[in-house]
Amino acid sequence: MTKTNVKRTNVLRLLDAAGISYIVKEYPVDESDLSGIHAAALLGMPVEQIFKTLVLRGGSGAYAVCCIPCAGELDLKKTARVTGEKSIDLIPVKDLQPLTGYIRGGCSPIGMKKQFPTFIDETAEFFDTIGVSAGQRGMQVILSPAELVAFTGAAVADLTV
Repeated sequence: MTKTNVKRTNVLRLLDAAGISYIVKEYPVDESDLSGIHAAALLGMPVEQIFKTLVLRGGSGAYAVCCIPCAGELDLKKTARVTGEKSIDLIPVKDLQPLTGYIRGGCSPIGMKKQFPTFIDETAEFFDTIGVSAGQRGMQVILSPAELVAFTGAAVADLTV
């Protein structure tokens, strides 16, 4: 764990409780650009190592969480197959906070209101560390992808175009 003077989000509290090592990186929030590409640039990290968290709903009504590189595009057909759905689509932004507890630009695969099946793009395995949202805009948690997978119970899969 990295002890810092940053706000202790639920994500950080959960990682601390699990004994998972991480680094917190903060950056100024630009409400006009909440993209992970912008965050990566401000953090001085490769876009391939910063992952965005997407929440989807399948044709059955079941939800799933996918983490993909911030510059990547989710392949809905691949994702439907991986999740066992006939079809799947992103949830509307207005449904994000009531469902997960997180707002757009601050959604993390860690610490959602409810645990949903989680899938992390296979490219995460190319790196010793990746960044995901620490649960609020302007804050990333950098950690081992293997520890993220184990902690969230995620499956690693090919999710991008």
